[in-house]
Amino acid sequence: MKDYKESGVNINEGYRTVELIKQHTKRTMIPGVLNDIGGFAGMFELKNYKNPVLVSGTDGVGTKLDVAMKMKKYDTVGIDCVAMCVNDVLCNGAQPLLFLDYLACGKLDADIAADLVKGVADGCVQAGCALIGGETAEMPGFYDIGKYDIAGFSVGVVEKDKIIDGSTIRQGDTLIGIQSSGPHSNGFSLIRYLIKDFDMPFDGKKIGEVLLTPTIIYVKAIQRVLEKYDIKGMAHITGGGFYENIPRMFATKEYTAVIKKESYEVPKIFKYIQSLGVSEKDMYNTFNMGIGFVLCVGEDDVQGVMNILKESGLDSYRLGYVKKGEYGICLE
Repeated sequence: MKDYKESGVNINEGYRTVELIKQHTKRTMIPGVLNDIGGFAGMFELKNYKNPVLVSGTDGVGTKLDVAMKMKKYDTVGIDCVAMCVNDVLCNGAQPLLFLDYLACGKLDADIAADLVKGVADGCVQAGCALIGGETAEMPGFYDIGKYDIAGFSVGVVEKDKIIDGSTIRQGDTLIGIQSSGPHSNGFSLIRYLIKDFDMPFDGKKIGEVLLTPTIIYVKAIQRVLEKYDIKGMAHITGGGFYENIPRMFATKEYTAVIKKESYEVPKIFKYIQSLGVSEKDMYNTFNMGIGFVLCVGEDDVQGVMNILKESGLDSYRLGYVKKGEYGICLE
């Protein structure tokens, strides 16, 4: 008799995966969650909002997963998956509430899957949101054995009159750049094209370990800032680097973001990548270059905002300013 296991799908390994995952999802439970994982859907109750607006975001880890698989280190890329989504949701001033993940592979290994979801749970704890469900798909013949993909989405909430949409940005406002932890989860197709040996020594570690440093989740630090200061615009620096992401905070096409390159020290990993033959324009149009998140604030609020970020463990810089002009950015 033919069965599902003979086709390449191991149901029992799937059951074991769910049991291993449950220990991680429990750490993420916050007020509002109405059920545990295992049902057909996750439920979350909204309370204490007058005019709530739901804000959603979805993303994956991309080809950074290839580095993780080659380094056989699976417990951090889940953080990247969460970060890519919740940092986007944050840009409109929303607090992420819940997260769901999707894990696909050719042949399921429960221990690897649990490591991947552990990272997701770690990211949810950092963001203060709940991991309320997900899906694990074993797809033999579609994904190669040993290959995994992971993606997810987040839903957050913000009061309608608190939405940050860039409409109050004016000429002369200051751009504050907040440190990244490295390339985060962007530009890895270029990185993998340029770097073939991930065991190569770099800055006291294997370069693969440096590249796997997880994305910073900015949610809690920015929420502290929002309690005291008016943020006019925010940008999460992901794929497309400075050029594509910073202008996205503007509500109109009448402004230029002037970026002072000398306002901070570009981290070593980006200098090394550029030394492999990448132009400066392509570097700033591909990578975050050491700045993972950008805020636009009035000049009077700059120092107070930077103080809160410092108290939250994040370095920040006067990255530049806003002026009227052609929509986009200008590097100086």
